[in-house]
Amino acid sequence: MSTALQNHSRSPVHGMVLMGGCMLVLPLMDAIAKYMALYEHMSPAQITFFRFFFQLACTLPVLVALHGRAALTAKRPFLNLLRGVLHGAASLMFFIAVKYMPLADVFAIYFVEPFILTALSALFLGDRVGWRRWLAILIGFGGALIVIQPSWEIFGWTALLPVACAFLFALYMFLNRAIGEADSPMTMQTMAGIGGTLFMGAAILVGDGLAIPDFAPSLPASLLGLVLLILLGSISGYIHLLVVRAFRMAPLSVLAPFQYFEIIAATALGYVLFGNFPTLSKWAGILIIVASGLFILWREHKRAGTAQA
Repeated sequence: MSTALQNHSRSPVHGMVLMGGCMLVLPLMDAIAKYMALYEHMSPAQITFFRFFFQLACTLPVLVALHGRAALTAKRPFLNLLRGVLHGAASLMFFIAVKYMPLADVFAIYFVEPFILTALSALFLGDRVGWRRWLAILIGFGGALIVIQPSWEIFGWTALLPVACAFLFALYMFLNRAIGEADSPMTMQTMAGIGGTLFMGAAILVGDGLAIPDFAPSLPASLLGLVLLILLGSISGYIHLLVVRAFRMAPLSVLAPFQYFEIIAATALGYVLFGNFPTLSKWAGILIIVASGLFILWREHKRAGTAQA
């Protein structure tokens, strides 16, 4: 590969553009999940199952075509499968939440995930977190409570599902760090598809046995529904691969703020498709969460720069 092409592949600007585009597309998954639950009468558990099943169906043929069957032999299979289980459980909670709550509310509450990840890193990995970042974490959770409070009055315990989702996704990010670069992104996505599909199959069996409506086995009511489920799995498989690609073009500290683009896309989709728009108080909570998250990222970037110096 020529030097010019290498520089192109490592361009932070291209990584930023790619990351921003991915974050604007990802909320489409959750809009599809909400549509399937409301208008195709599918349970969130079944939607989550098909999300991972079609993710596996989309990535497995490409993986085998590019690298042969040997690519399926992950160097850390248990951690990769556990990664899929955690992602499956997190997605299930998120999809149940979006069935009942506005998309923007769910995303705003979910964005306590960076705070949880920072706290877990301090408690279990010994990462140094100064008082400023602890204060930002507390303020960020305060912003989440501003969004949760009216949702709690309307939806009850469902309003806490995005918090549980954020906690599970933080554990999922821990596993990403543990796996590192032992396996290729395509292998990791395929193994995650296997883990998520198996987990959701078991969850549906147990939930249906307990007669929980949100776990009931179901199929799409129309051909459009089937197409949307395939699109859901395709977005899940390939957009996350592009996110991995973006992180190889630019540093984490540069790309992480672009995650908040998801709130923009979720708000727009929620308004256009379902007529939901955040109230002024919820906008205040969203701004507090975003500002606190950006402050934590800035402090981390500054600390890393000081350590390098």
